[in-house]
Amino acid sequence: MTKEYKTIVEISGPLIFLEKTEPVGYGELVHINLPDGTTKRGQVLDTSADIVVVQVFEGTGGLNDESGVVFTGETIKLSVSKDMLGRILSGSGDPLDGGPRIVPEKMADIIGAAMNPYSRMPPEDFIQTGISTIDGTNTLVRGQKLPIFSGSGLPHNEIALQIARQAKVVGSEEEFAVVFAAMGITNEEAQYFMEDFEKTGALERAVVFLNLADDPAVERIITPRMALTAAEYLAYEHDMHVLVILTDITNYCEALRQMGAAREEVPGRRGYPGYMYTDLASLYERAGVIKGNKGTVTQFSILTMPGDDITHPIPDLSGYITEGQIVVSRELHRKGIYPPINVLPSLSRLMNSGIGEGKTRDDHKAVSDQLYAGYAEGLDLRGLVAIVGKEALSERDQKILEFADLFEDRFVRQGRDEDRSIEDTLKVAWDILSELPEAQLSRIDNKFIDKYHPAHQGK
Repeated sequence: MTKEYKTIVEISGPLIFLEKTEPVGYGELVHINLPDGTTKRGQVLDTSADIVVVQVFEGTGGLNDESGVVFTGETIKLSVSKDMLGRILSGSGDPLDGGPRIVPEKMADIIGAAMNPYSRMPPEDFIQTGISTIDGTNTLVRGQKLPIFSGSGLPHNEIALQIARQAKVVGSEEEFAVVFAAMGITNEEAQYFMEDFEKTGALERAVVFLNLADDPAVERIITPRMALTAAEYLAYEHDMHVLVILTDITNYCEALRQMGAAREEVPGRRGYPGYMYTDLASLYERAGVIKGNKGTVTQFSILTMPGDDITHPIPDLSGYITEGQIVVSRELHRKGIYPPINVLPSLSRLMNSGIGEGKTRDDHKAVSDQLYAGYAEGLDLRGLVAIVGKEALSERDQKILEFADLFEDRFVRQGRDEDRSIEDTLKVAWDILSELPEAQLSRIDNKFIDKYHPAHQGK
């Protein structure tokens, strides 16, 4: 028989403090029975010789010292089943779509099991997102964790939805699923996400978790863990290839900071907890390919950089843990270019292992290098033109300057529903590279120029 204790001595924000009554474990699930007959859920956050600290998921409104606390002896678990596909759930796993509760095939611990580094396989299978700036120059590989660094007001949510709709492994008949988790979003954004998933049919192969801005901050801390638990279940129990999209990691970190302040912890950089690096790693490191398992978990996490500052603790720490980043540019957005992805500071550290003959195409690496080189030089020349004027440039430099404009207008810019295959992306790349004299294509081997250059086609 589980005992109920009425030993609450303090209520502080989302936390309750009660005198210790029995041995309890860190992370243990707690039920709090209110005087009006309702029940709230909580989790043990800290335990010492005489005090237990519990964080309450639904907020502490209505609680008083007459409330009864029951320790369940279990950690938080998610009801997982293949029937989750096509469902929209709250940040704590309850249905939001009017459907029934999920009948579990099993109950999975949301903390997840740590992956043994020895059992990890190096990711090497190309995922086609249909977005040229990712597929062509910052390729996503199955099992990779690749964040999108954005800023407030930029269309990162539209990019995330486009990836959720279009992502696929080319030439593969294996099952592909998307787990989409939104943290701290407004009701308007939630409606936008739900309508887009339902309208485009992407919901059929997706599980959506929505934590709203007016939901308790504590729930925001468990939302990504719920999503990753669902992803691991589909990947490792049902051999599916799962793409996890987490938005917005910044809201998650703000919730961590809020909880740290409520616990009166000593703050680290900019008030964030000193353990934020470890905490973020516990999310990001749940992506990967495991030996002996057919399924994989790939992660796209979106974070908005406060003040567009890439040195802010959240993007800074994320960059250390993840395998690159996709940077969304305010300057390109102001020009009306969608998706406004700036390829120069963007990076996919696993790109080389996922491209080439048999995966994408034999000329992919060379074309990508040439695009980077041409665009980087073109941007430098724009700065020079502002000082000396376009007329002062040599004919070669004027060609490079025009190339930078073409690159933004034809390679970067594409429609919100435009799903480009890797062949389409490389064709666009060759079309704009053909505007440069062949002698300037110094990064591309002559055999690729003979094979793919538009001027050599049909010869």
